Amino acid sequence: MIEAENVTLSYGSSRILHGVSLRAEPGRVTCVMGNNGVGKTSLMNLLAGRHPRAGGELRLMGARLGRVTAQEMARRGVGYVPQGRAIFPLLTVRENLETGFGCLPAGQRRVPDEIYDSFPVLAEMAHRRGGDLSGGQQQQLAIARALVIRPKVLLMDEPTEGIQPNIIAQIGRVIAGLRDRGDMAIVLVEQYFDFAWDLGDSFALMERGQVVLSGSREQVSREALHGRLAGLAAA
Repeated sequence: MIEAENVTLSYGSSRILHGVSLRAEPGRVTCVMGNNGVGKTSLMNLLAGRHPRAGGELRLMGARLGRVTAQEMARRGVGYVPQGRAIFPLLTVRENLETGFGCLPAGQRRVPDEIYDSFPVLAEMAHRRGGDLSGGQQQQLAIARALVIRPKVLLMDEPTEGIQPNIIAQIGRVIAGLRDRGDMAIVLVEQYFDFAWDLGDSFALMERGQVVLSGSREQVSREALHGRLAGLAAA
């Protein structure tokens, strides 16, 4: 569904990503893991069209992409849940969700019922300002906003960060349900190991802007992945 091949990314004269390759397929959760500062968010920004790559290839549904903007990627069906949520604090919950309408044809500009089924609190608080929600509620809103565009690819950057356990469990159930539909590729950046392992179908471990370990659940054991992460954290 979405594939990066040997991509590089730079901020000014600083090279952030060094030949990263990643493939995410429909009906699967691809987990990108690693310590802070290794390039995970930069990779997500590249996949979302928020920062142009310096080299390599990016393909979406088999089609090679040139220099594309975040708006164009959203129109092509790439939803992004950024780290830190980035909701609009002065807009209501409903208005935050409606910001996704610009990527949709006029006939599809509505919030699907299944979004409120997944996150009932958003229906209850539809007229409350986003900035008045708790951190967990804001995270649900950020995920729901990405789902409004009916994405074929869903990019999620640290969705459990700073969230209480019951909301983490709910978010996990929503991700599992989206995966099990079979028509969406999900890329999940996550540092909460158990959450990532329970949901992941394939894994990519990053260090210093490179993928140093990757493979499917059958190819990468829990012990090997956890041990490599622990070793990097201790280094």
